[in-house]
Amino acid sequence: MTDFWTLAVIVGLACVTVLARSFFFISSKDWTLPRWAQRGLQYAPIAALSAVVVPEVVMTQGHLVMTWQDARLFAAAAGAVAYFWRRDVLATIVAGMAVYLPLHLALGW
Repeated sequence: MTDFWTLAVIVGLACVTVLARSFFFISSKDWTLPRWAQRGLQYAPIAALSAVVVPEVVMTQGHLVMTWQDARLFAAAAGAVAYFWRRDVLATIVAGMAVYLPLHLALGW
């Protein structure tokens, strides 16, 4: 049985979340970002993706990969080549996995 305070906290947090996320919709005044903020937001997805992907490729268990016999390195290189060749995200994924799986499964890298 859930007590009253747990339910009150959940409802309160839900209300704060809805209010914070809909703040710009509730306001009657038009909001515009400064030009420098709009330019910065163009790079946000690239920065977030690189912050997640790059450590996964070049590190294992918190340490840098010190050997060239790592399937992730070759898969990342193949994916980058495929992307710059075709400019297609699906081709990037397919090329990276086509290199990664044989190296990882067959050679144990």
